[in-house]
Amino acid sequence: MLDVIYDRRSIRKYQNKPIEDEKLNEILRAGMYAPSGMNKQPWTFVVCTERNTLDEVQKIHPYSSMLSSAPCCIIVCGDTKVQYTDGSYIQDCAACVENMLLAACSMGLGSCWLGIYPDKSRQKDFRKLFNMPDYIEPFCVVALGYPDEQKAMPNRFDKAKIHYEKW
Repeated sequence: MLDVIYDRRSIRKYQNKPIEDEKLNEILRAGMYAPSGMNKQPWTFVVCTERNTLDEVQKIHPYSSMLSSAPCCIIVCGDTKVQYTDGSYIQDCAACVENMLLAACSMGLGSCWLGIYPDKSRQKDFRKLFNMPDYIEPFCVVALGYPDEQKAMPNRFDKAKIHYEKW
């Protein structure tokens, strides 16, 4: 399991190959198994595999150029009607997304997390594009596909960021 954590990278180049439905469903299932406040599970998803939809997402997200080669993206959203407390969908959706990224890596897929929240204008554009109700908060885009690039594992462990018992 730790290898998946250390091997996961943000992938921005993808092969022209669709993702099998079984793998896509497993990624969504992994997201739904994330912890959430009072187990409210306030996440909801919009899965995009049609080229015209992926192109429309690129028009409203300034850092989404990798979607020109990605065969799929998932819009992860928070449902404010079921969140534990005001704003808790944010950390719940973040845990959900991390599970999805790790699941994708474990299946040989690449992924990239593209933030929507906290940019209110971007959230408004996504809500409009996907005809979302007001109580749904677009949180992020997860680009998915078979990687067409490899990235080395950097050394990110930094003892200076660890404090024991007190600062």
